[in-house]
Amino acid sequence: MTAAARAALGEAPHVDAALRAGRAFLEAQGIEGAARDARRLMAHVLGLSPDRMTLHLADPLGAEPRAGFADLLARRAAHEPVAQITGRREFWGRSFRVTRATLDPRPETETLVEQALAAPFARVLDLGTGTGCILLSCLAERRAAQGVGVDLSPEALAVARANAADLGLTARVDLRCSDWFAAVEGRFDLIVSNPPYIAADEMAALAPEVRDWEPHLALSPGGDGLAAYRAILSGVGPHLAPGGRLLLEIGWQQGAAVAALAQAAGLRDVRVLPDLDGRDRVVAAQAPG
Repeated sequence: MTAAARAALGEAPHVDAALRAGRAFLEAQGIEGAARDARRLMAHVLGLSPDRMTLHLADPLGAEPRAGFADLLARRAAHEPVAQITGRREFWGRSFRVTRATLDPRPETETLVEQALAAPFARVLDLGTGTGCILLSCLAERRAAQGVGVDLSPEALAVARANAADLGLTARVDLRCSDWFAAVEGRFDLIVSNPPYIAADEMAALAPEVRDWEPHLALSPGGDGLAAYRAILSGVGPHLAPGGRLLLEIGWQQGAAVAALAQAAGLRDVRVLPDLDGRDRVVAAQAPG
């Protein structure tokens, strides 16, 4: 595939010509959003922000960056996610490290952050923290808050620690290996989670960028996709402060089921909140008191 990508670029003399050839190559490989992805990959090769690319379209493109761009196009043509190729993803206005050990932070997850920031909190727990994008975004916006993030994957925790260091948040976050609440102590006035929620019979239909490249541990608990919510809601009681909030990201068809689990757990003010596309995205609930 690398040879094909290099052939597609040919001797493109400047950035714009290479971008147009790269877009056409990705489109021929069936990659959605080919123009956007080509632009992000070229920006990565040139060490530029994607939003600065317009200023450099007429720049000459040497043989070395052209070959590097071809190599990245070949990886994208194999459905490797752009965030894994570049190692970064923008989320809530900040850049986060991403690897194959973590989920790629998605725009719809910003709905959860928005809801988290809608009310004050001093101590926040993130269950299944992954890159740490939810927890660290919350802490970056609330400079007096402290946070705990847990994950079952040591590799994911290493990424979260690197992101915390990048953002200057190491002193305010405690990242630890835990199976949900197993290694968690104390109470929190905010608990957030984007747990695995893809049902087993839905995995085959996922885009190859997700199914073949992101960690299955973070995508699906198997079965009906609700096992993580059952585990969280069965253990959340001793860890929510009186009046504390719980925010759970959900699959767009899971709102009623997860809301019912929250009500059965004795939580109040249970709501299902939509994302910007109008799809159910977050179940919000509150502890009594």
